[in-house]
Amino acid sequence: MFDILAAPFLACLVLTGIHCYLGLHVVMRGVIFVDLALAQIAALGATVGILVGFEPHSGLTYASSLVFTFLGAGIFAVGRFRERRIPQEAIIGIVYAVSAALAILVLSRSAIDREEIENMLVGRLLFVDWREVGGMLLIYLAVGALHYALRDRFLAISTSPEEAQRAGMAVRAWDLLFYGSFGLVVTSSVEIAGVLLVFSFLVVPAVCAMMFFDAVGRRLLAGWAFGFVASVLGLVISVRGDLPTGASVVAAFGLLLVACALVYRCRHAVNRGL
Repeated sequence: MFDILAAPFLACLVLTGIHCYLGLHVVMRGVIFVDLALAQIAALGATVGILVGFEPHSGLTYASSLVFTFLGAGIFAVGRFRERRIPQEAIIGIVYAVSAALAILVLSRSAIDREEIENMLVGRLLFVDWREVGGMLLIYLAVGALHYALRDRFLAISTSPEEAQRAGMAVRAWDLLFYGSFGLVVTSSVEIAGVLLVFSFLVVPAVCAMMFFDAVGRRLLAGWAFGFVASVLGLVISVRGDLPTGASVVAAFGLLLVACALVYRCRHAVNRGL
């Protein structure tokens, strides 16, 4: 079993490392579904690439997906209105719905089979190879280095964009850089993990960590631990039960969230003397 799960397990660790960090930013910004929208845009770009004749999972298909994702990142960067008249979450929801509809239209005109459609949703994690994991790791290390170097600015526009703007920061320009790097990560992730699993890696560990910790560093460490546990549980369930790997890991993240929520409620009940 170890030989089968070694590459998928390492892929899960790599995905957890970068997505948990980005997930903390997403939750603090209150744009929970931005990852789901960007992942759907990346899938749309891949379907368009296949429609025009590119091979699935080829470099050209990846490039097509990346172009679409960068366009979506630009939309989200300029979608943060100063007056807050239109919530950014509304822009994200609209982009997601339109992208999903366009993907369906493109798929109706292509010869793509059912397996490829399923891969776009839950990925092909069990069949990932070491070369793909290595390429993904290099991309994530580059993005991680960028965010570490600019961590103060990214944190400022995520926690208090109004104060950052008053301090003279070009918030929309920094947003564009944030969403652009975020889109690069999502495009690479969707090709292996699929739309639903990428969303789970991003949001669930971050939400679970924020239930118990306030400091960003502790939240990040806890999120990595939660992601590790859910990944191991999902992979074991998949192999033992002969179930789809991506869906199994997503379900494991759901179980993790329920468990954390119960512990959180019980702890607060005890603190209140109930």
